[in-house]
Order: sequence, then C-alpha cells, then structure tokens
Amino acid sequence: MTSMKRADPTQDSLVNEVQLMLTELPLAGAMVLELGCGKAEKTRLLAERGGVQGIVALEVDQIQHQRNLQISDLPHVSFRQGGAEAIPLADASVDIVLMFKSLHHVPVEVMGQALREIARVLKPGGLAWISEPVFAGELNEVFRLFHDEEQVREAAFAAICQAVDEGYLCSKQQLFFNTRSFFDNFAQFDQRMIQVTHTDHQLAPALYAQVKAKFESYLGPEGVTFFNPQRVDLLQKPL
Repeated sequence: MTSMKRADPTQDSLVNEVQLMLTELPLAGAMVLELGCGKAEKTRLLAERGGVQGIVALEVDQIQHQRNLQISDLPHVSFRQGGAEAIPLADASVDIVLMFKSLHHVPVEVMGQALREIARVLKPGGLAWISEPVFAGELNEVFRLFHDEEQVREAAFAAICQAVDEGYLCSKQQLFFNTRSFFDNFAQFDQRMIQVTHTDHQLAPALYAQVKAKFESYLGPEGVTFFNPQRVDLLQKPL
C-alpha cells in the first residue's frame, strides 16, 4: 500500500502555485492537457510563460466553457467541453496533465475512471500534476458551512492512492504548501465563492447570515487574508 500523505501540518510555506509549477515541470515544448480549466486564468499564465507546444483546456461547466470560447488571444490553446472521466483525446497524446483543485469535483463514482483516463492519454513517462486543497484552514471553516467538501476530498485522495497501488500511475513527488486568498469584504467573497456557475449554491436566509457572520469574524479594517493548505501529487505514467 502507498505511504502517501494527505496533509503535512508542519508545512507553512507560502507559494504561488503557478510559479511552483513552472519551476517543477518540464513544460518547454510540451503538449499539455488541463482538466477543469475554469476561467482559464492558469491556462493563460501557462500559455504565456511556460514555453509549451500547446494546451488543450477542458471544462465541464457549459456556461464557463462558452465564455472560454470567446478568448481569442491564446492561439496555442484549444478549449473543449468535457469531464475528466471521458477525455476526448487519443491514447499517449500529451506530455503533461494538470488538474488544479478539480479532482474532488469529479463525481466520486468515476474518480478512478478519471485517473485511468489521465494515464491513457499520457505518453509513457508523462506527468500528472494533481493539485488538491487540504481540508483545513480558516477559509475552509467558512466554506464548509454551505459546501462541506470533506468527503469528496477524502475520496479524491483515496482514488489517487488506489491508482498508485494499482500501478498505472506512480507517485513521483508530493508537495505541500499554502496559498493565499484575499477578500476586501463579504460581498467579494459572495461573488467569488458563492455566486459561481459550476455549483448552484442556494443558501437559505438563515444559513446565508451564518456564513456572513463566520466570514466577518475574520474580517479586519483592510479585509481578510486566508492561508489555505494545499497538496500536489505529482504522478508519472510508467515507461
């Protein structure tokens, strides 16, 4: 059985994950697949700074995908709609797969299939950067009041461990660090974290008030900064 860790409570370094990825991954000339690209913010940074050959950016949410299709200044990026459990690419066609905080959004019953799909489209020796939030931290204490992700994050980690145990992906490295989230006020938190297109958060007035009160318990005169523990499982397809 794998000895992989789900968290490292002693790790308190603050890291820009995109910069870490640019440092750790052999991106120059690589064909990259990003699963769950969201608003394509990291896609853009990677396309502009990574020296990649090309990026296929997959997003399951149709509303966001339609918005991404309006992006016209990233000629090396191809936006497609779909989920990680059914990747519309050929076998052994990409060098690197990226998942930023998206594996735990895959339905639990197909998480294993998603990892098999990642292994299928990777070239032998190819790498998968699977970044997941650790279930801890003050922002998590606010978020869990209306969207408790403990079980799906545990399921995502278990699926990664199973993929490694079964041998179709190997654990090359685990990275633990913090990222930072800043909000000026609750209205900004509401817009960015509650009013999102990929999840229909319909909060009853009493729960909404509870979330607001919890958020504002951390709020100072200049806003609030949350430090969020993260884990990256860097996996490799066997040669």
